[in-house]
Amino acid sequence: MQKLRDSTLLFLIKKTNSEISDICLAMKKRGFGMNRWNGVGGKVNQGIESITEATIREAKEEILVDVKNLDKVAELEFYFPHNANFNQLVHVYFTEKWIGEPQESEEMKPAWFKIDNIPFESMWADDIFWLPKVIKGSSVKASFKFGVDDNVIGQEVNIVDKL
Repeated sequence: MQKLRDSTLLFLIKKTNSEISDICLAMKKRGFGMNRWNGVGGKVNQGIESITEATIREAKEEILVDVKNLDKVAELEFYFPHNANFNQLVHVYFTEKWIGEPQESEEMKPAWFKIDNIPFESMWADDIFWLPKVIKGSSVKASFKFGVDDNVIGQEVNIVDKL
């Protein structure tokens, strides 16, 4: 089995009464995941930067914010049997602390959503299975297999004590 490529995913969040009330999603404007809402992130430059450094860099490049802390909430394995180049291990983070307002870049157009109004129908098909769990405070390790049409054809989602 091939080693999965490390990737990052970051969601800016706002809390009300210590519960997440709002989440920043960004519309992907080009490339892998185009026309889907998602967090910001991407590939880790192996041997050049750490996973957290990549997460911070991607936030700066994609929505022009300087992230000040990261809270790891999930590890997600993605498998694409029809294109192994897409296989990846995604390290997912939330943050409540950043400098700057999220702004549109050539790659992403950010927008804030209330937690009860997340546009799952316009996101990756796996998000509905794990994102609500981490929003409620659980840590998740999950694995997803995608079909040619990017639908989930296999999944395993586990709540874990620590990542």
